Amino acid sequence: MFPVLAADLAEVDRVIRSRLSSEVALVSTVADYIIAAGGKRMRPVLLLLVARALGYDGRTHHQLAAVVEFIHTATLLHDDVVDESDLRRGRQTANAVFGNAASVLVGDFLYSRSFQMMVEADDMRVMQVLANATNVIAEGEVLQLMNCNDPDVDEERYLQVIRYKTAKLFEAAAQVGAILCKAPAAVEEAAAEYGRRLGTAFQLIDDVLDYSGITNDIGKNVGDDLREGKPTLPLLHAMAQGTAAERAMIREAIAQGHTERFDEIMAAIHRTGALEYTRERARTEAKAAADAVAGLAPSAYREALLYFSTYSIERDR
Repeated sequence: MFPVLAADLAEVDRVIRSRLSSEVALVSTVADYIIAAGGKRMRPVLLLLVARALGYDGRTHHQLAAVVEFIHTATLLHDDVVDESDLRRGRQTANAVFGNAASVLVGDFLYSRSFQMMVEADDMRVMQVLANATNVIAEGEVLQLMNCNDPDVDEERYLQVIRYKTAKLFEAAAQVGAILCKAPAAVEEAAAEYGRRLGTAFQLIDDVLDYSGITNDIGKNVGDDLREGKPTLPLLHAMAQGTAAERAMIREAIAQGHTERFDEIMAAIHRTGALEYTRERARTEAKAAADAVAGLAPSAYREALLYFSTYSIERDR
């Protein structure tokens, strides 16, 4: 997707594979399995693009991009255990293959390895930002758990989970890219806002795809959010705009975490325009992201950042 980063991403991939090594065979096996599943490497790409757009010409960005990917992968391993998921990126989840205990413990290994690598970078500001982000992400996981099976969640509580659980690592990745360049405070904040807004848009579209995507395309089971009792924005809007009967039906589905009336719920989502409403919220965030970096010096990297904001809302997987 980003040819301008081909050499950088190849080096990041090399760092990832070299730092996954462990004398404990199961650690390497599970870590290899989840990393080999692929993924878009969105967060590492974000760090690399910001650093390059601001003129960075060192090598530390490769290691820190790998750190960001390790943190993200650790959250996926833990997420899938909590959600009892069995499909991610079009293949069985690690917990489905190796069991919950192995997935949780290898997630812990990835967190601890990422902190080892942060220390090696020897930059206190970088460590502050990434350590804070890791803590906020954990809080977001707990907030989401509290929201599950609660049909009284409002949009603000829903968006708070997104800001903590998803957008925070996007924000940190972009901010670290600016810190590496010793960018002025205003530029660093602009990079952070870009990441925060992009991450929010990205998650909003993920929530749309859970009700409009195709399992083979999105790499997980359509309807998983409802099955897990997650009150995402399409459901919240459908309840707010639906009939009393639709509202009662959706409330019960969230509270019980079942998809027995999935087709009827989908009909209510479409009738109330819930998917388009959520997409429009994502477009607003994506535009704000683009505006945040529009003032950077012209370059192929700035253009890639602007394209990234567009891609975040136009993707189908």
